[in-house]
Amino acid sequence: MDAEMRFGCPVAKRCGGCQMIDMPYAAQLSAKQKRVEALLRPYCAVEEIVGMDNPFHYRNKTHAVLAADRRGNVLSGVYRRGTREVLPLESCLIENERADEIIRTVRSLLGRFRIPIYDEDARRGLMRHVLVRTGHVSGQIMVVLVAASPVLPRKRDFLAALLKAHPDITTVVLNVNDRSTSMVLGKRDIPLYGRGYMEDELCGKIFRISPQSFYQVNSVQTEVLYGKALELAELKGEDILLDAYCGIGTIGLAAADRCARVIGVELNPEAVKDAAHNARRNGVKNAQFFCGDAGRFLMRMAEEGRGLDVLMMDPPRSGSDEAFLRAVLTLGPRRVVYISCCPETLARDLGVLTRGGYRAVRAVPVDMFPATEHVETIVLIQKKTS
Repeated sequence: MDAEMRFGCPVAKRCGGCQMIDMPYAAQLSAKQKRVEALLRPYCAVEEIVGMDNPFHYRNKTHAVLAADRRGNVLSGVYRRGTREVLPLESCLIENERADEIIRTVRSLLGRFRIPIYDEDARRGLMRHVLVRTGHVSGQIMVVLVAASPVLPRKRDFLAALLKAHPDITTVVLNVNDRSTSMVLGKRDIPLYGRGYMEDELCGKIFRISPQSFYQVNSVQTEVLYGKALELAELKGEDILLDAYCGIGTIGLAAADRCARVIGVELNPEAVKDAAHNARRNGVKNAQFFCGDAGRFLMRMAEEGRGLDVLMMDPPRSGSDEAFLRAVLTLGPRRVVYISCCPETLARDLGVLTRGGYRAVRAVPVDMFPATEHVETIVLIQKKTS
């Protein structure tokens, strides 16, 4: 890895999405290492951060906001820092280059076919966002058009032109978001072309990814992250593993060959459907996935006297809530592998777990988001022996 690798972006100060984009990559890694070390110092030593050989164009998920200027020209880009004003972008140093090309084509076709752009202030118009997901291994591409209505004018002509320009697109989905909200996606997905989902390979397994499902945006580093998590879990053939916040089942299914049983819990019903499909798709017979709150699920397991050997948890940026952590302490798994995307909430949750009879053993930062301030960290937590 080139220690002096620099990014440099002409809109960095106005965009704000990449807080470290003007720093050499080695300096980015050093800053993240020091941040994690400072926060986790009371709990355990922190190993050297795992960076990328090529920290550019790593995002397999690209999102563009749509807008129209005063002349009616279609714009695509991101919100200017601290505002709802759209900052036009042609390309981005951390986004997939093929996805950027497709978004430029969509923008051009919206203008060509005179499809109205949604006005957030006036609450009228149609097209709101474009989302493109790309398969790192499979090469499959899913395009999600987010609209305020399920009716897309000149749909056949629009799709024909899009697919002519990009015949490698696997599926096109119309997502209906008719609410006044900051959320990008609505709850309804209408396949316009293809199966309405895409597939990709991760850790030797094939995964179905729907528009609503969470899937790690950096495929290269996800392999590193999950590989390290499974190493720390030290699963035995007779172990029962619970994968909390399991999403589409990526890490649980990757672990299935190493243990007796995998139980996955996830709140998003579409993700749970994908996880169950992914288990069947990969011939995994020792995994079950449930839709529900992970904390309540763990408490029910404790009340029913059901055992658990290893807990794998990958909560959102806000960390785990108090009810979930109490459930972990009540159920008392032998080992907990905590995958965190926010060191601050990780440190907070470690405080609860270590006061409740656990100790943090190892921490490994992984740079999943080069050019940004975000850092992923895996911590091995073991139950103290009396």
